[in-house]
Amino acid sequence: MNNMLQISELNVYYGESHILRDVDLHVPAGQMVCLIGRNGVGKTTLLKTIMGLLKPRAGTITLTGESIASLSPDRRARRGIGYVPQGREIIPQLTVKENLLLGLEARPGGMKKADRAIPQEILELFPVLETMLSRLGGDLSGGQQQQLAIARALMGRPQLLLLDEPTEGIQPSIILEIEAAVSRIIATTGISVLLVEQHLHFVRQADWYYAMQKGGIVASGSTDELSNDVIQRFLAV
Repeated sequence: MNNMLQISELNVYYGESHILRDVDLHVPAGQMVCLIGRNGVGKTTLLKTIMGLLKPRAGTITLTGESIASLSPDRRARRGIGYVPQGREIIPQLTVKENLLLGLEARPGGMKKADRAIPQEILELFPVLETMLSRLGGDLSGGQQQQLAIARALMGRPQLLLLDEPTEGIQPSIILEIEAAVSRIIATTGISVLLVEQHLHFVRQADWYYAMQKGGIVASGSTDELSNDVIQRFLAV
């Protein structure tokens, strides 16, 4: 099976604190992999390292078989990594449409060469956004902002989408909408998704899971085989 993302023996430090320890993880092409674990075990650090926001002390990260170690975050985005951080980070003073257009920066050539229309398939994934294109991002609810953040990442046409706790603080009905949209994105575009998530229903939508503890991967497998023991150890608050 082709791997979109391959991480081997990754070690990351904050100062002298050893945060990620010998992490091995792969995301197959066209699949969703979920990273689970309690708060503070290094999940967000791993996503930031994949994106190039943190530098590893040791280990390799390859995208479609090529090392991305030397690439800056913006060049990683242009190589096909979309990132939706925790807290969403949309720009509240810009309209929904302007926020979406910022996603074009991740395309090769940036915004200059890109068609500045919002693709219909993105609006079909998140119908609520189509009715709000002229509203300010700051006026949207948390769930709508999360949908906007994912849609903005998709504007860059990524091959790999990194989602950091997209359901955090969002009402249950919107969680289901976001779940359905992510599943549709994978089915219709064939992109790969690495998801950090605590919401069990969403975790079970993934093909594979990895469980982290104290900065290392301590369990992994098919989400079909997620036992209650694993859930209690890595998802219960």
